[in-house]
Amino acid sequence: MRILRRIYSTYSLTLFALIFLFILPLFALLIRFNKRHPIIFELHRIWAWLFYTLSFIPIKEIYSKKLDLRQQYIFCSNHFSYLDIPAIGINKVRPIFVGKHSLGKIPLFGYMYRNIHITLNRENLKSKYDALGKCAKELDKGQNLVIFPEGGIVSKQPPQMARFKDGAFRLAIEKQIAIVPITIPYNWILLPDDGKLLLKRHENVIIFHDPIETKGMDMNDLESLKSRVYEIIDIELKARNA
Repeated sequence: MRILRRIYSTYSLTLFALIFLFILPLFALLIRFNKRHPIIFELHRIWAWLFYTLSFIPIKEIYSKKLDLRQQYIFCSNHFSYLDIPAIGINKVRPIFVGKHSLGKIPLFGYMYRNIHITLNRENLKSKYDALGKCAKELDKGQNLVIFPEGGIVSKQPPQMARFKDGAFRLAIEKQIAIVPITIPYNWILLPDDGKLLLKRHENVIIFHDPIETKGMDMNDLESLKSRVYEIIDIELKARNA
């Protein structure tokens, strides 16, 4: 069974890379002229959809409330697997991801990621400060953000989340932008962060919870907002992994 799983994993991860290489010229062209062009985000969606479809992984999006595509959001999700990015990337809201700086160093992929999305080194105070500034500027331009408030794939016991950091909630309050909690309950089963890169076929579910409005909040509400988002995601994780 382990040999079959390795064959399947090699097939799927190779597929992921080949789809990216096929659409890379379009990414490069659009980055050169307009790195926020809507087609860029459609390419993300197509890439993710093809990967899941051709890897025979059923993917299901559940919306507690239909998202208003004209409204601006900050998405906050649990983060246990590298599959979390393509899972969220399938939605139609065209988000910019905030991720670790090492993603921007991967050959070819890194060129796309660091030019379209926002990277930061969480061990470097200046990098974190600069990234928050970039996030604020993108929000001022009307963009949507995806921020993993755990600060990366850091949990040692998924599906138990690590503590949330303040950045996403500080931005949401400062800019008065709604937060959408996202629960991804099974990616830690599909592709565990154990260094083995062994993929397992399993249903992939992404739950978009009701947006939490921050209008009228100030920094005194930061801890309660953070706790509320954590609790929403945590309850769903426990219910689906019981």
